[in-house]
Order: sequence, then structure tokens, then C-alpha cells
Amino acid sequence: MSEVQTTLTGFVAADPRHFVSATGTSFTTFRMATTRRFFDRSKGEWVDGQTLWFTVKSWRDMARNVAESLRKGDPVVATGVLGVDEWVSPDGPRTTLVLEARAVGPDLARGQTRFTRTVHRPASDERDHAAPAATEPGDGEPEEPPLADDPWASALPALVDDSEETGDQTDDADRGGSGSGAGAGAVDEELERLVSRA
Repeated sequence: MSEVQTTLTGFVAADPRHFVSATGTSFTTFRMATTRRFFDRSKGEWVDGQTLWFTVKSWRDMARNVAESLRKGDPVVATGVLGVDEWVSPDGPRTTLVLEARAVGPDLARGQTRFTRTVHRPASDERDHAAPAATEPGDGEPEEPPLADDPWASALPALVDDSEETGDQTDDADRGGSGSGAGAGAVDEELERLVSRA
């Protein structure tokens, strides 16, 4: 059977839950709501379509990053393999749409973020390997470049929202109907509306 690859945009509906399996594998799950918006010509306005709910699963290092980075209400983009979980509850058979994530990140059409690279070490690695003794350059060990030479480690200049000064205003129609405005208030309102419809 071939895999169904898909990309979803929407909102985190509940704080991610992080687990470690009996074999030591990290995984994180969170619920995600995504609503298609389209222009209704008869009404002359953008309207919401049906809200779809997904469980997004991530594994290993990405699972830890997701658990540390995302919170309820965050706009998010996730890509991966689409599947279905089936189980029997006291109310009968149930199914859930599941995305086995290959990549997850914030939806930058709705806000800003700062990226921080992470290096995760399993706890056993930290216990099994003592810190190496300090060596002088030329002792056979390459010298570490200064942190300032690493472009990924340097801070970016602060971004300023100048929409009030310049009068630049972007609405859903200008962006093709991808959301309901900008700002944390709009995100909260959208999430509350999606959650109340579920």
C-alpha cells in the first residue's frame, strides 16, 4: 500500500503530550484543527468550511522539540504520512485521522518565531561518557570555531511591526483567505470558535 503524504495548516487544539516508551523511544502527540476557508460568491465574503481534527504524532528528537515548542492555540504547519487509528470504545467503534509527522513548525503566515537548534543526548550517553580533558590546539584535536563564527548561533535583529506606521493592513481577502486576521486575540478567537464547533 502506498503512503499518503499531506501537509496540514491549522491550530494546536491541546498542549502536546510527551511520552517515553518502555524501550526508551520518545514520542509526542497533539490534536490539531484545520478549517478550509473559501470565498462564497453568493454572500460576497470569506466563509469557513468544515473543521477537520487530526492527531499529530512525532518521534524521537522531533518529539522532544514539539513538546517544548508548541502550546494550545499556536498556528502550526505539519507534513507527513496520513493514516487512521481505529479502536473500540464503550460507545462503539471509533476512528481518528492521524498524521505521522515528518516535519512540524509554526505557521509564519500568522506570526513570528525564533529558531533554536537543539542537540539531544540520551541520558545514558551523558552518564557513559565523561567530559574529555581540555586539549590545546595542535594536540591532534581540531580547534572548535568561536561561537560567533557560527551563523546559526548568532541572534537575529529584532523585527518591528510597522503596520501602524505605514498603514499596511492585510486581510483574508488579500492573502487568499488563509485566516481571520493577525494577533494573539485573533488566534484565541479562532481556536475558541473551532473548539466550540467540535
